Amino acid sequence: MKNLIYIIAIFFAGAVTSCTKDYLDAPTKSSLDESVIFSTYDLAKGAVDGIKIDFGETNSYRGRYLPWYGMNTDVEWYNSSEKYPDGKADLCVYAATATNSQMNTTNNAWAKMYEGIERANMCIKGLRTYGDPQPGTNMGQLLGEALTLRAVYYADLVKTWGDVPARFDPIKTETLYLPKTSRDSIYKKLIADLGEAENLVAWPNESSATNDVEHISKAFVKGFRARLCMNAAGYSQYPDGIHRSTDPDLSVEKLYPIALQECQDVINSGTVHLQPSFETVFKNNCQDVITAGNEALWEIPFSDGRGRMLFTFAVRHKSVDQFTGQARGGQAGPLPFMYYDYNSQDTRRDVTCVPYYWGVADPNTGIAQQELSDIDTWYFGKYRYEWMSRYVTSTNDDGVNKIYMRYAEVVLMAAEAANELNGPSAAAPYLKMIRERAFPQSAWAQEVDDYINGLTTKDAMFNAIVNENKLEFTGEMVRKESLIRWNLLKNKLDEAKAKMYNLRARTGEYADVPSKIYYDYADDGVTLKMYGLNRGETDDKSGDYAYNTTWADPSNLVDTKVESIYAQDPDAHEFWPIWQVFIDASNGKLTNDYGY
Repeated sequence: MKNLIYIIAIFFAGAVTSCTKDYLDAPTKSSLDESVIFSTYDLAKGAVDGIKIDFGETNSYRGRYLPWYGMNTDVEWYNSSEKYPDGKADLCVYAATATNSQMNTTNNAWAKMYEGIERANMCIKGLRTYGDPQPGTNMGQLLGEALTLRAVYYADLVKTWGDVPARFDPIKTETLYLPKTSRDSIYKKLIADLGEAENLVAWPNESSATNDVEHISKAFVKGFRARLCMNAAGYSQYPDGIHRSTDPDLSVEKLYPIALQECQDVINSGTVHLQPSFETVFKNNCQDVITAGNEALWEIPFSDGRGRMLFTFAVRHKSVDQFTGQARGGQAGPLPFMYYDYNSQDTRRDVTCVPYYWGVADPNTGIAQQELSDIDTWYFGKYRYEWMSRYVTSTNDDGVNKIYMRYAEVVLMAAEAANELNGPSAAAPYLKMIRERAFPQSAWAQEVDDYINGLTTKDAMFNAIVNENKLEFTGEMVRKESLIRWNLLKNKLDEAKAKMYNLRARTGEYADVPSKIYYDYADDGVTLKMYGLNRGETDDKSGDYAYNTTWADPSNLVDTKVESIYAQDPDAHEFWPIWQVFIDASNGKLTNDYGY
């Protein structure tokens, strides 16, 4: 297999560029015959798998895009964003410039996305010409995968940069330099492509090609198509302001029924399911469980020595210790009020919001203890080195996959589309699925049944779905995209600032947040036990715990930190600018809009 991949890499090396002259260069003639490659299943499979190479390139998804796109929102932020201006912080606080120090290189995510698209274009053309790809066949599966992977790259380009150049065939001289294409036409193409792909690929575990979540299944294609329908029908920033598309083919009336049907197809298929335990979803991810048919629908695959999901987002480890040979994590975290926005019985809370880090390990034993952080710095508990089944030794990468979509999103999209089309009673069964998983059965009467029965209007149900997305997906970097399509981005970020000030003052909805935490170590000597973290825990426990500290200390939530949620108007900077190296190399075809 390694030799096969090497052969395929040689094939692509002649056709895919280093992007030194443009976002893509012209291909040279390959020394291999594509008629052989795309008529031979093993060779064709190697070529299609090669489309994914660009996810793991150094400055692509692995080290630039996944760590930075998605922050800041009303639920998550860059933990050091008060250091703006800074190349990293700028990307998060809606203040990126075309010359951003982290991004303005010829080998960054923009270039690698187009490189992946070129790989996909070559595979799609080759399979159509030489592979006879039919539904239910191996070659049909490969064509469906290639169409879907191309759609992933384009969907991420559009959500990050808005209107972008569109190229759906391998590069020719006349298509070397292209202007931007309307995102509306790109969305229509992607939705059509995924409609074809879903008829070509198998359901999870229906064939050997779909028994893991690193390959494309029908469940993912349908869920992804629903997401694109919702995005295309939603709000976004145009040169003349924020509004929905004016294309009648992208209206709510046209696309929401498609999205609802796709979600219902996935739900009714029975091929995937919500994990009974919310925690298990993320333990499986950290432990490299890639078996299809669970909650993850598709994951961006990283080898053990690539990928920075824990490096970026995990609970912080201050040194090499008993859990990791990589002293990383904690670059981002949940906004401090998030812990208190969960119901105390919600099992998602303690999985998502972690108030401690792992300190410097004892030099003699190599063992670190949990240490209480300040109220302004929380960590995402969905990513934990201590859950891994591997001991990370790389200084830069951890190898944990990125969950690109999970089944819970399909269920909540079904709720949203059903509510819009048919009202709250149609949405209720889907919301109930999510709430029942979140709460112990003993709380269902109040937190599921009574809660949902109280949502009697379309607006009330919509607001509940917006809130449920918050509780379900904090730390997964999907919130920004959703807030944009709901036209709630700045509104919710301003609301988050107000919540931060209320938390600092312990007023309003945070009046019952304790000011002091008492803590000690459990019998294992490394795990914290605490009193005073939960609302209403205000008794003096100094006799029961060895340590205590002021928790909601105003000095730990300074104005500059709170205001760093955004540095410029988010509604005027929904997109990143195209980086200057690509503008300079575009032969005058590319310019920046949208506030830049």
